[in-house]
Amino acid sequence: MTENTTAIIFGKMLRLQLIATAAVTIVALLISGSHAGISAALGGLAVMIGAFIASKIAQRNKQEATAVLINLLKAEAIKILVIFVLLLITFKVYKQLVPFALIAGLAAAALLSGAAMSKLDKTDIKI
Repeated sequence: MTENTTAIIFGKMLRLQLIATAAVTIVALLISGSHAGISAALGGLAVMIGAFIASKIAQRNKQEATAVLINLLKAEAIKILVIFVLLLITFKVYKQLVPFALIAGLAAAALLSGAAMSKLDKTDIKI
């Protein structure tokens, strides 16, 4: 898989995550108010930032299978760490946090991240 194809797939994954986070944010905003909407957006944003950073690590151009696998493992570990740190900051700073909305935004973005990653061998993804 070329670097360009991988960048396209990661770009589509991030676009899907943004759409899902926006949808959950709007629903949370309409159902529970502004703090729920902000909480949902922060949850989705944490996953999107983690996925973006991880995608840059995973795209490092290596020709050996071992190096590619190591890059993917590093990317996943860093993604989890970034998400954890951002959520920790969110819990400490945002006092009106609505936990259920935060988890809904986080779950929507995380589920779409996994779905997009499972399609890495298919370059004809239509989004």
